[in-house]
Amino acid sequence: MTFAQHIRATLSLGLPLIGGQLAQTFIGVTDTVMMGWYGVEELAAVALGSSYFHLILIMGMGFSLAVMPMVAAAAARDDAVQVRRVTRMGLWIGLIFGAVSLPVMWFSEAILLAAGQAPQVAADAQAYLRIAGLAIWPGVLLIALRSHLSALDRPGIVMWAWLGGLVLNAFVNWVLIFGNLGAPELGLEGAAIASLGTHILIFAILALYAARARGMRDYALFARFWRPDPQAMAQVFRLGAPIAVTLLLEAGLFMATMLLMGWIGTLELAAHGIALQIISVTFMIHIGLSSAATIRVGRAWSLGDQTALRRAAWAALLLSALMVAATIVLLIAAAAPLVGLFVDPTDPLRPQIIAIGVSLLIVACFFQLADAAQVMALGLLRGLQDTTIPMIYAFVAYWILGVPLAYYLGFPLDFAGEGIWAGLAIGLAIAGLVLILRFQRLARALSAETESTSTPSSDAA
Repeated sequence: MTFAQHIRATLSLGLPLIGGQLAQTFIGVTDTVMMGWYGVEELAAVALGSSYFHLILIMGMGFSLAVMPMVAAAAARDDAVQVRRVTRMGLWIGLIFGAVSLPVMWFSEAILLAAGQAPQVAADAQAYLRIAGLAIWPGVLLIALRSHLSALDRPGIVMWAWLGGLVLNAFVNWVLIFGNLGAPELGLEGAAIASLGTHILIFAILALYAARARGMRDYALFARFWRPDPQAMAQVFRLGAPIAVTLLLEAGLFMATMLLMGWIGTLELAAHGIALQIISVTFMIHIGLSSAATIRVGRAWSLGDQTALRRAAWAALLLSALMVAATIVLLIAAAAPLVGLFVDPTDPLRPQIIAIGVSLLIVACFFQLADAAQVMALGLLRGLQDTTIPMIYAFVAYWILGVPLAYYLGFPLDFAGEGIWAGLAIGLAIAGLVLILRFQRLARALSAETESTSTPSSDAA
């Protein structure tokens, strides 16, 4: 394949994945917008509770995401049995993880209070999480099915499932948050019910498709599902555990900034939640491209095709860089209107929230490139099934450098929210640099290894 063909192939796989990621993110945006219209205190609680939920969910996602490169490699070798084994055990690990995480959702108020959050915000966040936290089961399982279907070139159903979930979430939010159509006005608990129902719907769609769609029945994914497979489970766990820790480190980095913003004040926390929602929309483009890179690099690596591996990597990186340039222009040009979408026009605190949110978005423009680079590099390395060393790099960049810098710039140097976000940007930039350098080293090493094994020795000659 030429480089242009690699670009087209990456877009063909990546665009539906991006669409699914954007739909997933807009579910969170819908919650934030509607809670912003409902009240600032409730917005802060849902922003905090949602970040807390996703912090836990992301840990489970690590094992689900491990399914993607393993299925891609097995499918490239036409090994349907291995495809079934690793996906099934990915689902098993998800079920176990969901059961373990429920107590952390149920008793979240004490944890948030220990983290220095305001008592009322912590109590409201727990009320949200005691309902929305049940979505941890379908949330983790649907990511495993998404990995399975995407690696088998079925990303379209993933996108349509998330779009269906988006519509359901918006409707149920409108009904239950505000008490429309004769329903009770439940506020943030209504948003939690909508989130739970949405995750259940999406999981059901993906599970039905994986079990019944043409071309998928041969994998018999759910046949004798109750039978354990210790070997495949160990394989998924070994690859997935470092991914889970890496995701936790990254999500924890953002959660730490959320907690630091909470120390400044409720308005800053609310504006931070809005800014993160906006940034997450643009970031989903790179998440989708990263998944496409994992699949395409994983296939090339499995077949030992070093030329395809390099071209697939550069195609994904080029597309990501172009998207970064476009989104920076958008954020600079439309920062105030974007933040304003999340706040009730009649709220007297609206001008203050918009001013804080705009300043954060301007800083965010500078770490768009760094954040995209590190997530793309992680996707490329997962395609090579290299996850342990990237985990160590992420720990150093995020927590040894990023979080202390965020605190130092935000408080001792008194740059407040802008300083906290600048520290976040520096940590992400360092991670992006070292991870891309590692991928380049591994790609060169694999290429040299392939050349040495393909060249006849003098004895053989």
